[in-house]
Amino acid sequence: MTIDLRTLTDDPGEHEAWWAVIRAAFGTTFDPESHALWAARMEPGRSIVAYDGDEVCGTTGSFSFRMTVPGGAVVPTAGVTMVTVKPTHRRRGVLTSMMRRQLEEVRERREPLAVLRASEPLIYGRFGYGAASDELGARVDTARTRLALPAGADALRLRLVDPCDPEVLAACEELYARRVPLRPGMLERRPGWERAVVHDPEDKRDGATPMQCVLAERDGELRGYARYAVRPHYDAADNPDGEVLLRDMEALDPAAHGALVRYLFDLDLTSTLCVEGRPVDDPWLHLVTDPRRCGISRRDALYLRVIDVAAALEARTYAAGVDVVLELEDAFCPWNAGRWRLSGGPKGATCTRTGDPADLALSVPELGAAYLGGVPLAALADAGRVRELREGALAEAATAFHSAVAPWNPHGF
Repeated sequence: MTIDLRTLTDDPGEHEAWWAVIRAAFGTTFDPESHALWAARMEPGRSIVAYDGDEVCGTTGSFSFRMTVPGGAVVPTAGVTMVTVKPTHRRRGVLTSMMRRQLEEVRERREPLAVLRASEPLIYGRFGYGAASDELGARVDTARTRLALPAGADALRLRLVDPCDPEVLAACEELYARRVPLRPGMLERRPGWERAVVHDPEDKRDGATPMQCVLAERDGELRGYARYAVRPHYDAADNPDGEVLLRDMEALDPAAHGALVRYLFDLDLTSTLCVEGRPVDDPWLHLVTDPRRCGISRRDALYLRVIDVAAALEARTYAAGVDVVLELEDAFCPWNAGRWRLSGGPKGATCTRTGDPADLALSVPELGAAYLGGVPLAALADAGRVRELREGALAEAATAFHSAVAPWNPHGF
């Protein structure tokens, strides 16, 4: 079998074949509005089609994102998406050939990082991706959990609005943009993405109400918002026992955040707040009086691949001074392999090739995992995935790579 890789064109027939493979691979369908939203955001010039003769047998694409890294810089990043191979063409090298070409093209575009959300995590380690962030889930018993709110929460005015109202959507997007530089892993939203985050198809609600939105305002200024739905439920004795499903929440200060959390806790006819996809250091964790009644869970979220070692390590800052030589293994992108001296601190860094003896040895998935500061290098070393070659180098690098704020990617792509 000979596989031919091509760039996706504007041909309608090719587009239909592309989407047919994606629907088959993920076992899903797209309602017309969902399909239109995805199609409008796709970048054909960044999308690869694998052909076996005249049959489309694989797909992958990427978005032109900019992502926050430790220190607040927003760095060009490829957001990898729509990775599929037809069931009839598995284990024949189709995926490997597409991923190799994609990474080469990302390098040519001078994007030092690539990220993805993995449907099957075991696939991507062999292509150099490391699990760089986790996300939090919870089922909070709001009937028996209390909140210790920060000062000023009572001064916020709460207002229920239509989440899709153009003025509301624009105001929420402006607030979101102010939050982006404050947390590693957050993505700048390009035009069109604001519609995606409020897209709420009826067939995906699973018995819940349409999405609702509450704004928290102080002196007429928007300070926070929460998007949510309610799933009504009554127990055997006809007592209300509904669920609040948090979809999205951002706030500019503790008071606004506390006011929004209290609002979600106090909604009538509900007794559970369901949380998914939140940062692992979400502030509400420190407002609840009984964390045991919060049903907290944690799962892998964003996977990161370093494409250009020097550019990536120079783009971020470091929590403490660091001067280490890294021996990096990267068989899939050999231009990264070798020894690199990283010297820097809170104000910036340099990273250059060197012939000096190595202080730490690791492979590129481990560098990707540690890059955003959420996975400690010391923990990777305890797992045997990072080797200390100079005494003291591990503690120095682990301290430097740490981020005071947990990395988090707020939405899929």
